[in-house]
Amino acid sequence: MENKYQKVKDGLKKDIISGRFQVNEKLPTESELMNRYKVSRYTVRRAVGDLESDHFIYRIQGGGMFVQDWHKDWSTPDTKLIGVITTHIADYIFPNIIAGIDQVLSKAGYSILISNTHDGHASERQCLISMLDSRVAGLIVEPTQSALPNPNQDLYHEIKDDDLPMLFINSYYPTMNFPYVNTNDTLAEQKMVDYLLAQGHQIILGIFQVDDLQGVDRMNGFVRAYQQRPELSYMSNIIMYQSGDTSQKLFERISGYLNQDDAPTAIVCYNDQLAIEVIDFLKSQHLQVPMDISVVGFDNYRMGEYLTPSLTTLNHEKERMGTDAGNMLIKLLNHEPVKSITYQPELVKRDSVVQR
Repeated sequence: MENKYQKVKDGLKKDIISGRFQVNEKLPTESELMNRYKVSRYTVRRAVGDLESDHFIYRIQGGGMFVQDWHKDWSTPDTKLIGVITTHIADYIFPNIIAGIDQVLSKAGYSILISNTHDGHASERQCLISMLDSRVAGLIVEPTQSALPNPNQDLYHEIKDDDLPMLFINSYYPTMNFPYVNTNDTLAEQKMVDYLLAQGHQIILGIFQVDDLQGVDRMNGFVRAYQQRPELSYMSNIIMYQSGDTSQKLFERISGYLNQDDAPTAIVCYNDQLAIEVIDFLKSQHLQVPMDISVVGFDNYRMGEYLTPSLTTLNHEKERMGTDAGNMLIKLLNHEPVKSITYQPELVKRDSVVQR
């Protein structure tokens, strides 16, 4: 079945080649093409963009679209551009992931266009529109607030309808049928809590960001570990937060648990970035890690190895995720079948946990 994007592209190309529109003649506007083909503006822009690259169409700023002299030999090397959208770019685990993607795609002759959403749906929409307007050949996207309803589903449906190769990393949107590369967050977090319980910690505080699926799955792993020990389950404590919450607000909630008679002896953090902040906060409260309270993270952030104490964590396949995502996208570009990949993170034992 011909998709919407191809229908618009083929229809316009046929009109140009047949002579319905002559060289240098003005073409219908985007809105007119949207009404004619019953498609979105992004579908029209992608079709027109391809025809512009193929030298059937040219644009005049403020003047519209016109028929190019398509009989002329416009032979030039193909440009290959892949869009990469993550929640952040310059910090934490993201440079390693992006480097892995770039390493694979550059060897295959592609360049990458990078954008970030700052974990906000409005920014995600602008990123997607910008990528589509740039006529990328494919997309690698990290979902934004993946545990919440997504207002940008219309764009993802357009991408799907247009057969634009795309995959998710780190997580996925459950309602969207795209391949993904992620980690088994639930089983990994259960493994971490099992380890803490084996070290004699019974009262454990879990802190999880719950507006993305990674946080929800990690929280579920925390709960599952206690479910297997019903005699201890009443000792578990959980703080849920969202990406827009301030650290100060979070620390106030942590303080409430620390001041209780049955204060936690260990804190499980959503990721290493949060764990580092929590350790600094505990030190400001004159608590020693791990002698007074143990702290663990998730992602095996490089800085965690050099902290005092070094951070116990769960491994995140950062570079491998990038290379696997790059290789998967190349297969999609070549119309080859792919299967989603889920890693099984390993526990990284360091000095931020002490036996009780």
